[in-house]
Amino acid sequence: MQSRWNDNDAQAFITESELKGQDTALGLRIYTSRLIGQEPDLVLHGGGNTSVKIPKGDGGSLIHVKGSGWDLEHIEAPGLPALRLDSLLTTRDIPHMSDEDMVAFLRAHLIDSSAPNPSIETLLHAYMPHTFVDHTHATAILALSNQSDMKKVVQEIYDGRVGFVPYVMPGYALSHACSAALSRDPNVDGLWLEQHGLFTFAETARGSYELMIEFVTLAESYLADRGIKVPGPQKNDRESPEGLTEMLRDALLCRGVFNEGAELDFRSTPSIRTYLERDNLEELTRRGTVTPDHVIRIKPFGMCFQSHNGRAGLDQAIDEFIEEYCAYFERNASNATEKKIILDSLPRAILVPGIGLYGVGVNKKAAQIAGDLLEQTSRIVNAAEDYKRFTPISEWEMFNMEYWSLEQEKLKMK
Repeated sequence: MQSRWNDNDAQAFITESELKGQDTALGLRIYTSRLIGQEPDLVLHGGGNTSVKIPKGDGGSLIHVKGSGWDLEHIEAPGLPALRLDSLLTTRDIPHMSDEDMVAFLRAHLIDSSAPNPSIETLLHAYMPHTFVDHTHATAILALSNQSDMKKVVQEIYDGRVGFVPYVMPGYALSHACSAALSRDPNVDGLWLEQHGLFTFAETARGSYELMIEFVTLAESYLADRGIKVPGPQKNDRESPEGLTEMLRDALLCRGVFNEGAELDFRSTPSIRTYLERDNLEELTRRGTVTPDHVIRIKPFGMCFQSHNGRAGLDQAIDEFIEEYCAYFERNASNATEKKIILDSLPRAILVPGIGLYGVGVNKKAAQIAGDLLEQTSRIVNAAEDYKRFTPISEWEMFNMEYWSLEQEKLKMK
């Protein structure tokens, strides 16, 4: 992976921030956030987050963190809401806080009360003492982070420059786990989050961004040295076989969930076709998603369908998926500490061996997002399986992400 930093472009963002009366550090934060967001092998569709800490004249500091609903690719200053840093740091001595309490706490310390909710990882960013902090879900990193027993490998790749953080669900607990990891070794330049992604941090925007590029490249090289190439985005055949898409759409609409708005996004690339040709495809797709937050977009597993089985075979495949998804819900909801409301049970990923895959959504944007995530998934899983074994988080942990309490609250209000 190559750095896309350009001094002239960086200066343009500095100049624009000065004209708007903003701190130049915020201008550079916007610039490198966009560089990250424009690279699909770093983040996709709202993934990842960035921050910058800016001293104020009263001796305190503000922290600007990516806000909910913003993609890094096109982020502007309003997408990096400011909070009072000193107030956030008081939570380092509080061992536990619920998700709801944390969100309320963060909103209470926004400078602009009308700003979007700051990232669920805001406290993690706050606890890092560095000025600039970047977090991505890079393709090569996920191919390795979705493995078991990777702590020694991280040491081998980065020679102590990156700390290792065992999997913790995003939110308050993860913030404290990362803070503890940094306290154990304050000289690291990044943190490797098991089954989740990579953080880098530095005193300059360029420094943090180029550490990210360097560390992702080292992961790519580690795999390449073992004969495993992680290809970038590939030429895509978007023309689905005649009649197949309409048959799929009709079968989904008949289930009454999409309210006449089922959309399908077809993809077929060399990596997708390799993925679909794997002998263990049925089992492989049921292991989980390549990073926990993808489950909200594409559910914990996909549906496989052999096109030669026709409409009758498709209806059977959907029925079996619904049955399996409901069983997954009941199995895990029975162990939850609070009552859960089941989401719709139709697939968001349809895998058609020998042909390609479909992202499914209630509208074109949702279907495209699902398609993009599934396309990246194929490249990650191929590399992960060729390396050793694709091993995402457990089903219970996946369920906790999909049925996160804050998302459940939205359903209760409907």
